[in-house]
Amino acid sequence: MAASVGDPPDDHRPAPPATVPALLAAAAGDAGDLEAIVDGAERWTFRRLADEVRRCAAAMIASGVAPGDRVSVWARNGRRFVVAALGAVSVGAVLVPVSTRFKGDEAAWILGKSGARLLLVDDGFLGNDYVGMLRAAAAAGHPGAAGAPVPGLQALREVITVGERTVPGATAFADFLLRGNGVGSGLVAARLAAVGADDVADMFFTSGTTGRPKGAMTTHGQNVRVYQAWSDGVGLRRGDRYLLVNPLFHTFGYKAGLLACLIKGATLVLQPVFDAGEALALIGAERITVLPGPPTLYASLLDHPARAAAELGSLRLAVTGAAVVPAALVERMRAELFPEVVIAYGLTETCGTVTVGDRHADAQTIATTVGRPIAGTEVVVADSDGRPRPAGESGEVLVRGYNVMRGYFEDAAATAAAIDAGGWLHTGDVGVLRADGLLRITDRLKDVFIVGGFNVYPAEVEQLIARHPAVSEAAAVGVPDDRLGEVCRAYVIPRPGAEIDPAEIVEFCRDRLANFKVPREVVIVSELPRNAAGKVLKYVLRADTAGGGRSP
Repeated sequence: MAASVGDPPDDHRPAPPATVPALLAAAAGDAGDLEAIVDGAERWTFRRLADEVRRCAAAMIASGVAPGDRVSVWARNGRRFVVAALGAVSVGAVLVPVSTRFKGDEAAWILGKSGARLLLVDDGFLGNDYVGMLRAAAAAGHPGAAGAPVPGLQALREVITVGERTVPGATAFADFLLRGNGVGSGLVAARLAAVGADDVADMFFTSGTTGRPKGAMTTHGQNVRVYQAWSDGVGLRRGDRYLLVNPLFHTFGYKAGLLACLIKGATLVLQPVFDAGEALALIGAERITVLPGPPTLYASLLDHPARAAAELGSLRLAVTGAAVVPAALVERMRAELFPEVVIAYGLTETCGTVTVGDRHADAQTIATTVGRPIAGTEVVVADSDGRPRPAGESGEVLVRGYNVMRGYFEDAAATAAAIDAGGWLHTGDVGVLRADGLLRITDRLKDVFIVGGFNVYPAEVEQLIARHPAVSEAAAVGVPDDRLGEVCRAYVIPRPGAEIDPAEIVEFCRDRLANFKVPREVVIVSELPRNAAGKVLKYVLRADTAGGGRSP
């Protein structure tokens, strides 16, 4: 019988400690000689990882980092991100990750809003002059004090480079670590022991698709408990080899990746930038068993010309999630790559997890539902007044429980708008609770559009188009129309080698959907705009006024 979400771990290990430093110490004691991190040619055991984190923690103390200070990491997936992040939270600091896709203005906003004291940055990654971009953006209109590492960011005391490039006015990571040599081991141990379950551990900023990003504060105890439930629910095991493609600056990578592997004693194999060919090679070379990621990742692997010759027999488990995971994709994943496929759902404001699906369910259930709430949490689907709706009826998804954030950093108004007086987080997602308790996410509230008075849920259109044999992926948005207010426009990525006539997609939909749902335009594209988690940026598509590849 399949385990339900939140059941005790199948390896009978005791419940993990309640803080991240205690969790790392337990992993080093319980699985000390197992590989924890594989980063290119570097291979660290859990014991080595714990030692490196303590070195970084000592350097944090020597640098004046106090409990509650914000420490930002702006870097690729790699051992130095892991060490910097765990070193910061181990001394009671609050981790503030920054996306490597961000430009100077976006990063300056997060560093300024959070009041980050230290910035550890992988300057030069993918050719980006991150520090230069940041200084130019932060200094615009804010001259700052002479000698400041980033004029305009008054709280920022030091910039530390974790890559190979040296930057004037910044400290090299090796030099940063050396200053920790003057901090006694007893003081380091005391700081680690002083961290409590209710202390804020991290502040991941929302994607900001509807305004400036907001920092969601979550605690050590919340995160450890959530990812114990997540790990048990998806079936992560001790000794698993987990290929981390999801970025560590996102909750999916840091929490469902790094923290989950610490909890279970699994090996994290790091890939700095996703490349399907390189990922296929890594799967064979490292005997990867677990590969989480967005749906587009699996489509890329399935369609890659090197897949036929790749050694993929070690793969066991895929964990994915999105408003739309086409049933056709799940069927292909199960038939050609993974025996087990799990869909999970969550938000930055819920430590990244709300529900976990059943990896033994049929493909249609996996594709159309996101499972049940993790133990100790509640989910309802409500109307616009917050009243629960009956099973099978659509409404906004509300969440309550220990996984809900403590609030947005220094933004009481936004916090009050997101979490009501009853403690319910209003997710902004549209969903349906089935009679059997499974949740189905249909769309974001802001993505639903109205055609001639009728609601159209893009996910329904996208699911259908993805079943066309020549289609790899699809996204649907509402665009203005003089007569109907809005109509549907679909963006379609063909499978490799396939040619698609836009009129063919329209006819395919017309035979299977009510007329008001049928796309009035079909645009053939080679890729879709996405955020770091792989979610399609619908607002970018809605802003596209050029069209192109239109159906007749």
